[in-house]
Amino acid sequence: MKITKVRLGRISVPLRTPFKTALRSVNSVEDVIVEIHTDCGAVGYGEAPPTGAITGDTTGAIIGAIQDHIAKTIVGKDVDEFEPLLQSVQKCIVGNTSAKAAVDMALWDLYGQLYKIPVYKLMGGGRKKIVTDITISVNDPETMVKDALIAIDRGYDCLKMKVGVNPELDVARLAAVRGAVGKDVVIRIDANQAWQPKEAVKILNKMQEQGLDIELVEQPVKAHDFEGLKYVTERSYVPVLADEAVFSPEDAMTIMKMGAADLINIKLMKCGGLYNALKIASAAEVFGVECMIGCMLEAKISVNAAVHLSCAKNIITKVDLDGPVLCSEDPILGGAVFNEKEITVSDAPGLGILGIEEGRITYID
Repeated sequence: MKITKVRLGRISVPLRTPFKTALRSVNSVEDVIVEIHTDCGAVGYGEAPPTGAITGDTTGAIIGAIQDHIAKTIVGKDVDEFEPLLQSVQKCIVGNTSAKAAVDMALWDLYGQLYKIPVYKLMGGGRKKIVTDITISVNDPETMVKDALIAIDRGYDCLKMKVGVNPELDVARLAAVRGAVGKDVVIRIDANQAWQPKEAVKILNKMQEQGLDIELVEQPVKAHDFEGLKYVTERSYVPVLADEAVFSPEDAMTIMKMGAADLINIKLMKCGGLYNALKIASAAEVFGVECMIGCMLEAKISVNAAVHLSCAKNIITKVDLDGPVLCSEDPILGGAVFNEKEITVSDAPGLGILGIEEGRITYID
């Protein structure tokens, strides 16, 4: 199975409601699609969202990195040269983790197709079903309560609340939602780097003292501030999850050695794909640090790859793969089945993606 070409396209999928965080607000998923074609007719699929505020990767940067560097490295190579292929993707250009992730998952897709086995079984098997939370965008307390109750009606019992826009209002937001949903619903919060370390400790401890029962806080301080992250972890009543701070296996190792976070969030777009995500998971197993598997605002192809990883690794105990259920439609054929909070991985070879609905992808070449 030899790689003959890499084809790129763009896809747009509308959201049910606007997605708002401390960093951005968007109304639709706008992703780059990667198709790796082979001489036997097999196609591997990948996807990358332009998330410049977090990864620095814009649509143009993703396309340029793949066309000018990554594609030239892999075209003409045999898929069976798997590890050298994955390594070449990581080494051929600095940064550009989203572009690398999209190509990386497409290669895993082809490798699974070559040996007629689903990717999650290639990685170790584990489980076929996982349960995700759902994100509630940051808004006024009344709107967040309304959105939370809609999510509960859809069957969700774990809410990820976006906070950080107004520190004083954050406690009121969470108090309103907790009062509306009751004590049986799990609430985790994501500050998206919005707070200073001392401020974060003050806010988080106030939340717990008021009985808001927050399960964890995701990235309360700036991504590069490992010492600040450690400061919060050591003083907060709420467990701390490192997210934007983890862009590589090396970042994860540093954080775990420092004791700078209680948990590690693995996102394919930040670490460059499944190849590096597996390294983070293995390191976490050694340190005994539980992981969350997360996603950016992505459509199903890339989130589907994260589902395979989650189903393969028991160290991943928390799931935040709600990208597809935040969308109002799903133009992707095949792959995992997203039945609201319950996600079932496909047993089809590779990643199980069959294609994209006709007319939904705009090819770049």
